[in-house]
Amino acid sequence: MSRLIQTISSLLEQGEDLVLATILIQEGSTPRTAGTRMVVRRGGDSIATVGGGLVEGEVMKAAGEVFQTRSGQVRPFDLTGTNAESMDLICGGRLEILVEFLEASPENTRIFRELTKSVRSRKKSYLVADLGELDRAPIVVKRCLVLENGTIYGDLTLASDLLEDLLRRMGKDRYPMLANFGGRQYLIEPSFLLGTVYLFGAGHVSQQVAPLAKLVDFKTVVLDDRFEFANRERFPDSDEIKVLSQFENSFQELDVDEESYIVIVTRGHLHDKTVLEQALRSSARYIGMIGSRKKRDRLYSELLAEGFTEKDIARVYAPIGTNIAAETPEEIGISIVGELIKVRASRDQ
Repeated sequence: MSRLIQTISSLLEQGEDLVLATILIQEGSTPRTAGTRMVVRRGGDSIATVGGGLVEGEVMKAAGEVFQTRSGQVRPFDLTGTNAESMDLICGGRLEILVEFLEASPENTRIFRELTKSVRSRKKSYLVADLGELDRAPIVVKRCLVLENGTIYGDLTLASDLLEDLLRRMGKDRYPMLANFGGRQYLIEPSFLLGTVYLFGAGHVSQQVAPLAKLVDFKTVVLDDRFEFANRERFPDSDEIKVLSQFENSFQELDVDEESYIVIVTRGHLHDKTVLEQALRSSARYIGMIGSRKKRDRLYSELLAEGFTEKDIARVYAPIGTNIAAETPEEIGISIVGELIKVRASRDQ
């Protein structure tokens, strides 16, 4: 989603009006989840997707109307029963999609510019859209961006109780929500990068993990002591690439916290142990290490002999990744990112 935000910001900066489609409500089995966005340009080109098929076709049709009227509308889609059969859909759920006119106004341009900065810097924020009075159409959307320090960008004035509630929630909510305040409906969307993956080792496995982790909105940092491996040519989309003089003390300059995910895939047992020792002294949410169970058990014995506890060892995911019988670097990369997603999702439970 962060890439789409950057794209929206860039198009608005160029003075291009857009239509923004956002899934407001998702119930049951549907192609995409609440908060999923799609952008439609005047020429009919679209960026991203709200599910494809006839649903998306109806959204594209609505976008043409919205460009004409410059006002928004909410389109319901019932993907169950006879309605689903008539649309050749088998998902079995229900969607409501907001299709709104997004003018390249100074206010909107600044909101998405600041939102892009916020996401890039890992600052927590909320994008708040006022959808107007309940059950009132057409919709003229006003929005603002609320940063965690209380700074607000945009021409939408929030009631003090709503603002206080947002600041209290800041960083806890991951998913968009609809909220009713004072007879008006608001779409509230948390916007921040969902964790940083530190990839220790820049070999073949990291080459597969890095782009996949980036695709699901992790920030990615690649670290190795070999420049010929840790470079922009091999990792073109990673947020940071660090060439270490050695793996010892490599955590000293890293901002490792509860939103950090450590992936240990170095080229040898000695380096793995060096990184793992540092990871266990950190507050990282996830610590995963590649290797066989035999290697893992030998390394654990060494750590226990050095004073680490069974509780420390229990923090480690090893062998790393979900069990999908992965063998190739590509399969192992999918397995690791799948485990990262699972651990990240568990924090909300």
